Amino acid sequence: MFSDGLKKLINDNLLRVICDRESGSTASRIIIDGEEYINFSSNDYLGLANHPLIIEAAKKAMDRYGFGAGASRLLSGGTELHGKLEKMIAEFKGTDSALIFNSGYAANISAIPAIAGEGDIIFSDELNHASIVDGCRLSKAKKVIYSHGDISHLSELIKKENGNRKIIITDTIFSMDGDIAPLSDIYNLCANLNSELRTPNSMLFYIDDAHGTGVLGEGKGALAHFKIKPDPFIIQMGTFSKALGSYGAFIAAQKDVIDWLINKARGFIYSTALPACVIAASIEALKILEREPALTEKLRQNRERLLKGIRDLGFDTLNSETPIIPIIPPYPPLAKGGRGGLSDVETTIKFSEHLMKNHIYAPAIRPPTVKLPRIRLAVTAAHTEEDIDKLLKVLRQAIGNRR
Repeated sequence: MFSDGLKKLINDNLLRVICDRESGSTASRIIIDGEEYINFSSNDYLGLANHPLIIEAAKKAMDRYGFGAGASRLLSGGTELHGKLEKMIAEFKGTDSALIFNSGYAANISAIPAIAGEGDIIFSDELNHASIVDGCRLSKAKKVIYSHGDISHLSELIKKENGNRKIIITDTIFSMDGDIAPLSDIYNLCANLNSELRTPNSMLFYIDDAHGTGVLGEGKGALAHFKIKPDPFIIQMGTFSKALGSYGAFIAAQKDVIDWLINKARGFIYSTALPACVIAASIEALKILEREPALTEKLRQNRERLLKGIRDLGFDTLNSETPIIPIIPPYPPLAKGGRGGLSDVETTIKFSEHLMKNHIYAPAIRPPTVKLPRIRLAVTAAHTEEDIDKLLKVLRQAIGNRR
């Protein structure tokens, strides 16, 4: 039925296949087909997924509550641990309340349609995550796309549009480019417009802090990084599945927003609750993050070491400001006159294969995930200096091989 489409994907070097690992979830190592690789593809930024205290917390919760939740939170699926985690997240993010969702994708495609209705206008960054794009599509609001991180363009578009409510939605850290949204500028724009209109929350600011939570602002996230207070017009989405090494997601906001989502967010209402052992793991991860600031400092140091080494080799890393570091072909010294013909999917795949042959795991990222193919490197606090130096050595070899 789909054979012709699959053939085209193969011919275009765009066919995706699943590559399951045989190892546990460690940030720095991965075993595939019996071979161990240094893993530079994980979002486990703080290396918490295998932390013994988190594993122990999950085991204890499973002994007490069993595994499956059995029902949605609005029926009988929730436990006291769910409420405890929500209180912890609200305090962590500086909001009145919080609500747990089963994944970051579920949170965005549930919360965005719930807060954006007919007559409203959503302004969405052009590089926002697919879950934001889908959440916007599911809403009945008008969708307006602004140029990536371009405040001037965003301001112009807002002035042109009239609606019941205007909502700006952006990732904080963009997952494929590694840059950070200009949150201070967007916050000021929202605050000024709300002040001018003299109508509280006529302009909402929805941020997806999936890659910022545990990474920016000494772990508190993007608002803390920019020293922005979580005003009532701000709605924060974040995940437990990346830097916190667990699973699931949350929305943190003022109480009336959370009460509205409990009643209107379909992905919350109609989904079986996360197992209590998963919730216990997230609780323990939050505790570790708050008492061990050395983790975020180690992440920062590793990121600086790797980024400097990559740029010294002459690679284009776009505007990366975070542990997510893209490297864009063609490779120096073949980059004369710009990206040129070598910057294609096939070259990127070959480059990923070169890394794999040298026991570095970093898959090629291709369209439609990104317009421009790349290797997306993700460095973590669990990587050693030796791991980073090995990667830099292999990258240096790749340059030499193409001379």
